Amino acid sequence: MLTLNGSRLSSFCDRVTRRSFMQIGGLFLGGMTLPRLLHAEQASSARAASGGVPSGSQRQRGVIMIYMPGGPPHQDMYDLKPDAPSEVRGEFDPIATSVPGIDICELMPRLAQRMDRFSIIRSLVGSDGAHASSLCVTGAPYGNKVQGGAPHFGSLVSAVQGQTHRAVPAVADLSEIMQHAPYNIGGPGFLGSVHQPFRPDGETKENMQLREGLSQRMDDRRSLLTTFDRFRRETDARRTLGGLETQVEQALDVLTSSRVMEALDLNREDPKVRERYGTDDEKILPYSYLGYRALVSRFLVARRLIEAGVRCVTVSFADFDWHGANFAHGRKVLPVFDQAITALVDDLHDRGLSDDVSVVAWGEFGRTPRINPAAGRDHWPQVSSALLAGGGMKTGQVIGSTNRLAEAAQTRPVHYGEVLATLYHNLGIDIDAATVRDPSGRPRYLIDSHRPIPELIG
Repeated sequence: MLTLNGSRLSSFCDRVTRRSFMQIGGLFLGGMTLPRLLHAEQASSARAASGGVPSGSQRQRGVIMIYMPGGPPHQDMYDLKPDAPSEVRGEFDPIATSVPGIDICELMPRLAQRMDRFSIIRSLVGSDGAHASSLCVTGAPYGNKVQGGAPHFGSLVSAVQGQTHRAVPAVADLSEIMQHAPYNIGGPGFLGSVHQPFRPDGETKENMQLREGLSQRMDDRRSLLTTFDRFRRETDARRTLGGLETQVEQALDVLTSSRVMEALDLNREDPKVRERYGTDDEKILPYSYLGYRALVSRFLVARRLIEAGVRCVTVSFADFDWHGANFAHGRKVLPVFDQAITALVDDLHDRGLSDDVSVVAWGEFGRTPRINPAAGRDHWPQVSSALLAGGGMKTGQVIGSTNRLAEAAQTRPVHYGEVLATLYHNLGIDIDAATVRDPSGRPRYLIDSHRPIPELIG
C-alpha cells in the first residue's frame, strides 16, 4: 500500500525513504508493477501491427463479458419447452418478444421488449463439463495443460493491441473472488504478468486513491521525479534501475490520472442511469457470502471502464449451480439479471457505443432437462446457451436450436471457440494473422480452428 503521506518521511535528507520509493515504484496493478505494466505497453504497441488494430486507432472497441458461474439453466431462460413433459418443462412460462417467433422466460420482460438488440445462441456446444470459467474466458478446457497456462482473452488482446492510453490498462476483471476456485477468472497465463487483468479492488484501489498529503506532493510530477533522482544518487548511486526511468514517470501519470479512478467512481454517474441498472442485492442467494453476489453496479462500472479506454472487461454475476430450488432461485435472480443486462445494452446504444462494444453473457454449461427430486437441475455439458449484443453484430435473432427436451443441439451447433473468435473479430483483430509467442518462443494464434459466427457478422 502507498505510505507516502507527507508527514512521517525520514531516513534521508530529502525526507523520502528508500522503502517508500520502492513502494511507489512497485505499486501493484492486479499483481503487476506499474513500471512493468507501462514497459509492456510500449512493447505491445510496437507489436500491434501483427494482426491487431494499433493502439492509436480512432475507434475504441471493447468487449464486456458477463460470466454466469455454475451453469445457467438454458431451458428456464432462453429455450423453454412448454410442450415437454412436466418433469422437463419446469415452472416458468414463455412470453413473446419484440421479434416475432422468439419466446423467452416470463421473468425477463425487459429483454423480451428489446429482443431486437440481442441475439440468442440456443445450441452452444463444446463444454468440457468442468465447473470453471476457463472455457468462457480462455477458450481452453479447464483440464487443458497449456504450458504456462491459457491466457485470459483480454490478456491476448492486450498483447496484440496494447493499451489505448498510457494511464489505462487494456484488460480489467470486476469479478468476485469466489470460494470455488475454478470459478475465478483466469490470468495472463503464459503471456506473463505484464498482461495481468487489472482488478480495481482491495489494496489496488486504495493505492490509486491519493491521500491528501501525497496528492499535494505529487502535483508537480517533475519535482517529485527530481526528488527521486536525488534520492537515487545519494543513497543508491551504484544501483542501476535498468532503464525504467520512463516507466516510473508513466507510473506517476497513472497515479495522478483521473481516467481510471473516475470510471470506478459511480458517484460521478447520472443517478437516473444508475437507477436503470437496479440495486445491488448482496443477499440474493443463501450462499452469496461465498463470493457469488448479484452485483449489478459492476455492469455499469464495466461500461465506464470501456469508455475510459479499457479494451476488455470481465464481470461475474451470481451463481447458477441450482441443484435444488432451481425455480425459487430463478425468481430471485433472473429479474435482476434482466434489468441489469438490458440497462447495459440500452446504455451502450444511448451513448453511441453499440457498434463498437460487444456484450456476451454465458456460463460453462447448461442444466439437465429432467428436474431432480430437489426441484433443481444438475450439470449438463451437452448443450447450453449464450446471449450477445452490440459490437455491430446482427441482432434480433436466435441461432441454433435444441431437440424437444432441450437435451442436445438439433440445428447449427455453435462452439464456445466460435463465440470468442467473433469477439476478436469485433475488436478488429485478424485471427488469421494475429499471434503471440508461447513459452517456447513459437507463435500461437489467439484461437485454434474456430471461425467467427457468420450469422452475427454477415
